[in-house]
Amino acid sequence: MSNPITLNVGGKLYTTSLATLTSFPDSMLGAMFSGKMPTKRDSQGNCFIDRDGKVFRYILNFLRTSHLDLPEDFQEMGLLRREADFYQVQPLIEALQEKEVELSKAEKNAMLNITLNQRVQTVHFTVREAPQIYSLSSSSMEVFNANIFSTSCLFLKLLGSKLFYCSNGNLSSITSHLQDPNHLTLDWVANVEGLPEEEYTKQNLRRLWVVPANKQINSFQVFVEEVLKIALSDGFCIDSSHPHALDFMNNKIIRLIRYR
Repeated sequence: MSNPITLNVGGKLYTTSLATLTSFPDSMLGAMFSGKMPTKRDSQGNCFIDRDGKVFRYILNFLRTSHLDLPEDFQEMGLLRREADFYQVQPLIEALQEKEVELSKAEKNAMLNITLNQRVQTVHFTVREAPQIYSLSSSSMEVFNANIFSTSCLFLKLLGSKLFYCSNGNLSSITSHLQDPNHLTLDWVANVEGLPEEEYTKQNLRRLWVVPANKQINSFQVFVEEVLKIALSDGFCIDSSHPHALDFMNNKIIRLIRYR
């Protein structure tokens, strides 16, 4: 029996054993408490980890039992998934993936409604022609907006895990923009011919990518195709009664339904 170890995780204290913390040697916790990685201490001498303290209880319980136990009304699956990724407890990551699939299948009838808007905007930018010579240029830019509503919160999370904004040269998941669990608004631009890369950042112009295809979405046609792939794979089908055929063909309104 090893002596108890007290952890301070984001200000919340947990007491456990060294055997529990090293039960998965390949995880970050296994590396920290086997001496392979340095550990920090708080003012009381407790091991300090600057992560979310509330959901750490589920991670710690998994270390103890190798079983994922969550309350029926658990609402922080995304946060728990990020924390599991941080601690790199691979069996927990796999258990969470299985749990999300199980929850998705458990959802009954669902509706997905997407309204699309598109406009053309002129963008002005400077072009460096020589070390001390700049010229002002302008070009037309396609600006896209998609308002997405679904009665399935899990589907919107799935969609958010596939779509990424490109900003400041980096890709970031749109899941972080999902403030309402049933509603998501996307705004992005297509590539602008001749626009220097730094101008996208300077003018706060975000582009949209879909993964794992690593495809940039430069038109509503591509957006609709990719969203349909994701929705159909999750059991949705096109609602034959709505919208009007012309609206659907013109990529203005998309409504899909799912029956379980």
